[in-house]
Amino acid sequence: MKVRGVGGGLPSKRALTVLTVLLIASVFLGLVTFIHTTQQESYEEQYLLRTAEQRVLAQRIAKFAISAARGDRQAFAPLRSARDQFETVMTELKNGSEADDLPGSPVEVMLPLRKVENAWLELRQNADEILAAQEPILAIGEFIGVISEFVPQLQELSEEVAQVLIEKNASPQQIFIASEQRMLAERIQAKVSLVLAGGQQTAAAIDQFTRDADRFGRVLDGLLEGDPDLGVAKVADPVAEQRLRDIATLFGTVSDHADEIIENIPAVLPALEAASSMNEISDRTSEATENLIKVYGESPGRIEILGVKAGPGMVAAFGGLAAAFLIVLGFRLVLDARRREEASKEQNESNQRAILRLLDEMGDLADGDLTVTASVTEDITGAIADSINYAIEALRELVTTINQTAEQVSSSTQETRATAMHLAEASVHQAEQITDANDAIKSMSLAIDQMSNDAAESAEVALRSVDIASNGAETVRNTIQGMDAIREQIQETSKRIKRLGESSQEIGDIVELIDDIADQTNILALNAAMQAAMAGEAGRGFAVVADEVQRLAERSINATKQIEALVKTI
Repeated sequence: MKVRGVGGGLPSKRALTVLTVLLIASVFLGLVTFIHTTQQESYEEQYLLRTAEQRVLAQRIAKFAISAARGDRQAFAPLRSARDQFETVMTELKNGSEADDLPGSPVEVMLPLRKVENAWLELRQNADEILAAQEPILAIGEFIGVISEFVPQLQELSEEVAQVLIEKNASPQQIFIASEQRMLAERIQAKVSLVLAGGQQTAAAIDQFTRDADRFGRVLDGLLEGDPDLGVAKVADPVAEQRLRDIATLFGTVSDHADEIIENIPAVLPALEAASSMNEISDRTSEATENLIKVYGESPGRIEILGVKAGPGMVAAFGGLAAAFLIVLGFRLVLDARRREEASKEQNESNQRAILRLLDEMGDLADGDLTVTASVTEDITGAIADSINYAIEALRELVTTINQTAEQVSSSTQETRATAMHLAEASVHQAEQITDANDAIKSMSLAIDQMSNDAAESAEVALRSVDIASNGAETVRNTIQGMDAIREQIQETSKRIKRLGESSQEIGDIVELIDDIADQTNILALNAAMQAAMAGEAGRGFAVVADEVQRLAERSINATKQIEALVKTI
């Protein structure tokens, strides 16, 4: 049976395959690009956040470093924290972060990243110098605090001394020297606050601070003891002297702390020098981080297709291609569906015609005409017609065999009936002979009795008796011969009955064959009915044929049962 193609044939299937492959490829590339772009955007966002954090940290490090170098105790902890955080961020930008699932920076940013790292190394070195000098810096800060606390008292006492000398009409030189002490104390306070300024200011402040402190001490000693070199006479007023001694006590503390400052200055000079350049290095670091932010903003590390970096535009392009391929594919599928629908309609009409033709050809079969032959064509009913022809041929042979067997059974039955009638006649004749023999025997017995009673009878009677006995013997022989003939007839009848039993066995085998063929025909009819049910509306006509075949099978089964009952009766 020929199966006709549906649709546009091989070219159409090839076009659909190509469109499907292109659609899948577009969707796959779009998904890969989307995932890659999303992942890279996440990486770039983290890179940018870390770089922006570095820029802020660089400014904070400079700020806290300068504050720490000036003796701010609260600046050291945030300076150390900012330094460690910058180092951590720098390491994550270079090598990645497992905790945040962030890989190292792409190759494209290694050069600007290296510039940031170089600036950071210089910034970190200066920060480390300041952190290393934390103890001496804090000590100097404490000393400066104490001096700054005592200097106002020195100024106040010096003012009192000068006022007392003025009231006591002391020499102008003493008044001038005493008034100068207040100015020296003020300058000491001003210069000591610049000790941690760094650079030239630190050196100048230490030099001026040292000279002013030395001058203050000499003047103080001159006012208390007198000093011809300074042209200062000893103060005679007890009130002024007491104030000078109070000043001496306070100045002793200031002088001690000044010595401590001078002693710790060498340890803090590198830190102060580092602090003086922190703003410049911080600016260079911030500039390097800004350049790094620009490079990260150019989407480094993304895949390129035909020179175009992966991004939302590429995802949209692949999505557009996928949509276009999907539209074209849908259009082709609609066209193919319409073609298949038209071909299906033509096929259904052809099937309907084939089924109607088969029903017409099977009309006589339903009436029991086994000479019908279904036309075997290339339509859907071709295989069914071939199967029906095979079943009709088998039924035809079966019916022929049944007819021949029935004729044989009829002939055998007639022969059996004739033999039985002949046996019945022979039996009647034999019974008559047996009756005659019995009568003869009875007569002979009577005669013998009579002979025994009449022993004395004459020889003539004895001779008659001998004759009678001879006749009796002859009758017995005839009887024996008749019985032999009956036995032969009985044996012949037994042989014919045996042949009749064998024929009945053959009939039973043929009946079993007919029954098997009827079962197969019934199964074939059931299968045909199932095929018709699966075919739906198009197979309704074929279902009628299947029902007719099934009824024919059931009639065959009933006929075989009747024959089987007849054989059992025989």
